[in-house]
Amino acid sequence: MKRLISLLLALCLIFTLCGCRGKFRYGVNAVEVLVQQDYSLAFRNNDPLYFYVTAALSVLAAEGRVDQLANKWLGSSALNYAKQADALEKLVSPEPQDLIVGMDINAFPFSYLSNGEFWGLDVELAMAVCEKLGWTLKMQAIEKENVYVELSSGNIDVAWGGIALDPAEAAEGKYTQYGPYIHNDIVIATRNGSAVWNKMRLGGRKMCMPSTPEALQALEQDPRLVKRLGQITRLAGGTTECFENLYAGKCDVVLTDSTAVDYFNCH
Repeated sequence: MKRLISLLLALCLIFTLCGCRGKFRYGVNAVEVLVQQDYSLAFRNNDPLYFYVTAALSVLAAEGRVDQLANKWLGSSALNYAKQADALEKLVSPEPQDLIVGMDINAFPFSYLSNGEFWGLDVELAMAVCEKLGWTLKMQAIEKENVYVELSSGNIDVAWGGIALDPAEAAEGKYTQYGPYIHNDIVIATRNGSAVWNKMRLGGRKMCMPSTPEALQALEQDPRLVKRLGQITRLAGGTTECFENLYAGKCDVVLTDSTAVDYFNCH
């Protein structure tokens, strides 16, 4: 009997340790918010494509496809799209055509490159929209600062893919905004269970960050924080490389998006 009890206690201890190790390895926690922003779509003003794409999104939302993809990528029904099952029925049947979508490839997990191919939550949703409309999807990498130029030149039909539109451009009516469909913070994050459980413990810590202008601008929002941090490493591999370094113990914190934190907390 004593042997049996000892064995059961040992097994409980093993399971407990395994559970903690899994939690601390994959759990991620934001400890400082640097920038708050929202993601939206942008279309040329007075472009009929706006009505077809947004109607298709409403139908997909009503059918549950939007929530399905949101749960797959973010672990929750986080996307805010209007639901209307008959939205497309109110429009003239769309004729076959190409839809050129401009995407920010540094917006993991919404749009990024995987083995040279576009992938992400917004990429999958754009595919679903084109399937619903009978259109052919073509994707093009753009810089989010160039949304107006890309649209007005005709290089793209819609800017979509983890894009926070310029508030001034949107207010001036340079394009037609649809959304926002999700809120995103640019944050400093670390693993759950680390010694950095709040921003007061960031002093001297090693940080990895994407080598993008947006990431650098976010960090510059708090010059005092930059002075408090230790070594800062900018990685060309973007968000995924930053998290690989975090999990490997090569850095203490990462500069990332709150939506990326959601992704890594559910994968």
